[in-house]
Amino acid sequence: MSIAVIYGGNRSNGNVETLTKLATQGLMIEEIYLKDCVIQPIIDKRHAEEGFSDVSDDYNAVIDRILPHDILIFSTPIYWYSMTGAMKNFIDRWSQTLRDPNYPDFKALMSSKKAYVIAVGGDEPYIKGLPMIQQFQHIFDFVGITFEGYILGEGNKPGDIIQDLKALSAADHLRKELQ
Repeated sequence: MSIAVIYGGNRSNGNVETLTKLATQGLMIEEIYLKDCVIQPIIDKRHAEEGFSDVSDDYNAVIDRILPHDILIFSTPIYWYSMTGAMKNFIDRWSQTLRDPNYPDFKALMSSKKAYVIAVGGDEPYIKGLPMIQQFQHIFDFVGITFEGYILGEGNKPGDIIQDLKALSAADHLRKELQ
């Protein structure tokens, strides 16, 4: 099973990256940092006669990197009770890919995948992060991805996640599950 980790955070070595690296330590993974990519917001042309226009950015390169993998791990800080804007822009663009003749099997390829979400926030994430997890569930359901599970952690300042023993235990459990 091959694994891609899609990092949505914009702080290097932030809490969610730390937690995700603990969950994937020792595993062969491909790491994709959305903060290092230029992904334009979607211009919705689903119902326009001309359809979507080509966009000159890094989005298709990221899609090409994730499609070969069996497992996708979406790693995001919890910003304003949801995923980061970078992660949301990336997922919003799936609407374009679903209609892109260069990716005719996009939904079928995505439906063969399993996904996990790892998220860290500072404002009661074990409660206030649940709507975001539900949002990911709906996203995965729409494209047919099997949602295998999630880890929520609590951390605000850099390094805080190391004090969340529940999240650290969950990361250890996930790593063993993925081995």
